Amino acid sequence: MNAFDPRFRRSADLTGVAVVPQPAAAAGAASGVARSYQLQLTRIKKLQQQLTELDALAQVHRLALQQQVHPLQVEHRQSLRAMAVLIDERLQGKTLAAPQRRAAVSILCNMAATLARQGDAAMAALHDRHSPTSLAAQARARSEAIRADIEVALGQPLDDVPPEANAEQVLAAGMARLHEQRAQADEDKRARAARRQAKSKKAPKAPMGQKAGDQPDASGLLRSLFRRLASALHPDRESDPEARARKTALMSEANAAHARRDLLALLQLQQDAELGDPLGESEWGEGQLMAMTALLKQRVADLERERASRQDALTQEFQVPPGLGVTPRTLQSVLLEQIWELEQALELMRADAHLARTDAGFKRWLRAQAAVMQRLED
Repeated sequence: MNAFDPRFRRSADLTGVAVVPQPAAAAGAASGVARSYQLQLTRIKKLQQQLTELDALAQVHRLALQQQVHPLQVEHRQSLRAMAVLIDERLQGKTLAAPQRRAAVSILCNMAATLARQGDAAMAALHDRHSPTSLAAQARARSEAIRADIEVALGQPLDDVPPEANAEQVLAAGMARLHEQRAQADEDKRARAARRQAKSKKAPKAPMGQKAGDQPDASGLLRSLFRRLASALHPDRESDPEARARKTALMSEANAAHARRDLLALLQLQQDAELGDPLGESEWGEGQLMAMTALLKQRVADLERERASRQDALTQEFQVPPGLGVTPRTLQSVLLEQIWELEQALELMRADAHLARTDAGFKRWLRAQAAVMQRLED
């Protein structure tokens, strides 16, 4: 964070999916199938609760950053700007030897570039006045280097990215192209596998304990579930205005769930509406339970991917060290470290500004900076 100063270095009950009561198993249904069905519902409930907790935790941490870290960041930027202006004033004099002047210019340019990246136009101009290479030229060189690396990885030029695009735009376009290539490679792999399977002319094996062709169609199950729910939730069958409004809202949710083929949402609506068995059957057969379980397993996999993706995104956003995960304890540790880091940086800035007020003090400060840099290089 305080890159210009080498002395400073960073030290190392929520609502989820209700568990639908398991229907009585048919005489031929294995108890293991019913347990597997119930297990998937339990896993889904836990994963959704974890996602909700992650969202709540992120909101709390963002508020803490805004209240405790942001004011220190603003103060640090102000101190950094004041120090850059002070160094610029010292460079106007004639008391510095050539090595001292070069060191002061280097430090000033680092400070000004840091502030310019945060949108300070005056600091960008100050940088360009002292640096042999403007910030715009440096940005172009960075963009060209990234473009060259990505084109090597792609094996083709980024023709659709204009030459004036900045480094972030080039990187985003390159990553999107790489993602497309990988998706196409995966699709080609699946197509080859499908062709091999068709060529072998072997029908897929039925799950253990089930005869081939007995497993109900997933779309049929969704359709049947939706129709029975729609019949039970029809608002025109209610004379009470409050009950009619409630069923109207539930019917709207059922329509949306059916449109996106969300079995889990339909099961949730069953629980919310207290309908009992929306399939209209007193028992579910083994084939029905196995089909439901297969769909729920897909939902579990989706939620696990979503949880991992959200963890990764929050790890990046909150600068959590790799491998620790986003938890209340890790976020509190990161917050305290950020506060400490900023307070230390501000203390150094105040000491530097006090020392640099005189010619002699400024020279001592430059010598101290050079000594620290030498120790780091050794």
